[in-house]
Amino acid sequence: MKIVGIAACTAGIAHTYIAKEKLIKAAHARGHEIAIETQGLAGTQDHLSEKSIKEADIVVIAADIKVNGRERFKGKKVVDVPTGLVVKSPSKLIEKFEEIQVHA
Repeated sequence: MKIVGIAACTAGIAHTYIAKEKLIKAAHARGHEIAIETQGLAGTQDHLSEKSIKEADIVVIAADIKVNGRERFKGKKVVDVPTGLVVKSPSKLIEKFEEIQVHA
C-alpha cells in the first residue's frame, strides 16, 4: 500500500516530527511505502509530489491544527487523526489503513 500524508501539531515542533517518524517506522515495518510532509514553525518540509499523491492508496492527516493544501487530496481516501493517536498507536493506525484498503 502507498500512503502519503501531513503531520502538524499546534506548536509545529515535537509532535509533528514524532508523528512523522512513528508513521514511517510503522508503515515500513508492515511493508508499505509512505511519504509524510510536515507543516510547522519551520514551514512546509518534505513537500509531497503530485506523483506520490496520485499513486497513494490512502492519505493520513495527522494534525491538531488546520493544514494547508488539503485540496491536493481531492478524490482520495483521507483519514484525519490527532498527532497524539499516531504517537501512541502508530501500528494500530496502519492496521486500520489496511482494513480500509481491503474494504475499498
